[in-house]
Parts: sequence; C-alpha cells; structure tokens
Amino acid sequence: MQYNSSFPAPRKGCRDVWNAFMCKGAKFSPHDIPLCNTTATDLPCFIITWDEAKLIYKRAIRKGDRHFQHLAFVCWYIDDYKFDGPRGIWQNYRKALKILRHFAGVITPDFSTFQDFPEPLKYYNTFRMRAFGYWLGMNGIAVINNIRWGTPESWWYCFDGVPENSIVAIGTVGGSPFRLKDRKRFEEGLSEMMNRLHPHTIIVYGSANYPCFDKLKAQGVQIIAYPSSTAQAFERRRAV
Repeated sequence: MQYNSSFPAPRKGCRDVWNAFMCKGAKFSPHDIPLCNTTATDLPCFIITWDEAKLIYKRAIRKGDRHFQHLAFVCWYIDDYKFDGPRGIWQNYRKALKILRHFAGVITPDFSTFQDFPEPLKYYNTFRMRAFGYWLGMNGIAVINNIRWGTPESWWYCFDGVPENSIVAIGTVGGSPFRLKDRKRFEEGLSEMMNRLHPHTIIVYGSANYPCFDKLKAQGVQIIAYPSSTAQAFERRRAV
C-alpha cells in the first residue's frame, strides 16, 4: 500500500478539538489512515493493561519515585469506558503520555470496532488507533500496532496504517476466537491480515491455543502469547 504525506495547515485561531496535531508529519493511506510505524525494537518482557499501569504509576508517585521505570508494555484490551471518554486517553492525552513514559512501550489502543457498530464509528476508531500510536512513537514511546478487524466489510480500512513485515499484536480476550460463533470470522480476518501485512511476529494477548495460530507457526511466523490479567488472576487463585 502506498502512503502519502498530506496534512493541511490549521486555520489561524482554530482550536484543534479532533487531535489533528497527532498526525503532524504522518503519511496517510489512500483511505486517510495515518501510518503508525513500529518503533519497538524489542519484544515485551510482559504486558499489562492500562488499569494496571495507572495503579503502578500512582503507587510510585505516592512513594516519591517520580523517575521509576517499569519493564512492562501497556495495552488497552479492556472495556472502552476504562480508557475512552471525557477523561480518557484521547481527551487527556498529556496525562496519558506522562504515565506511559515510565513503561517499556505500548500496544496501540484497542478502540472498539464491534460488528454491530455503525461503519463510520469503526472507521474512526481505527483512525484513532493509528493516530494515537503514531503520536506516541513521535514522543519516543516504543510502539507495536494493535490490529482489530470485524466482518469482511471492515477489511478495506482496518489493516491500513500498519507497516508490512513487522511485529503486530492482537487480543483474544473477551470474545473471538473463544466463542465458536465468532471463530470463523476471526480466522478469516487473521488470514486477510497475513495476506496484507505479512507480519513476521504476532503478539497475542490472551490464549493462542487455536489451530489458526498453529498453522501460522508451521509457516514460520513467530507467535508469542502473553497471559491476560484475568488468566493471571485465576492462576494465582489456583496456587493458593
């Protein structure tokens, strides 16, 4: 896919309520999705959610440790209300960046693209995934792209903005491919992602214990699964 640089200068005195500044200097797909480069050079040691990252940050600040550094990558495979909205990362982006600077990197936000969402909303949320990730990368954050697809009508834009032959991340918590009714859709989308992006490594937040991932491993694709926070909690309970 060809990407072109095209970013109009804002009108003098105009207030940027759409966070267009996040895309300054970006290249855009033919569908106007900004290219979010993979800026991470190392794989995550482990992955935590935004909720967990905020808690770690608050505890460190309370102890007076304002320069702490944490080895985890931060992801947003959680309910949207926990990170989106008036106090979320899109509106309160300066606070988000302040927190994220203390962590090893991020998996770009998983703004929801549910099957029953109106298509414009899914398109917009895909745009926000890439724009926010691009902006974080421009601010020195190690970034790995999250990929989220829906039914086939989303394929024309949902893979845009991600470099080919790189590392990508997907989440398998809370829905497909765990639910049988969604598994075919998930597998078809995964195949389409491979055809378009050709990633050499796929990070899976959640279980990768599915035949579709075994097939990719046999083809030489590196699949690395990281347990979800829920799975880790269950594991701790079993150990007690």
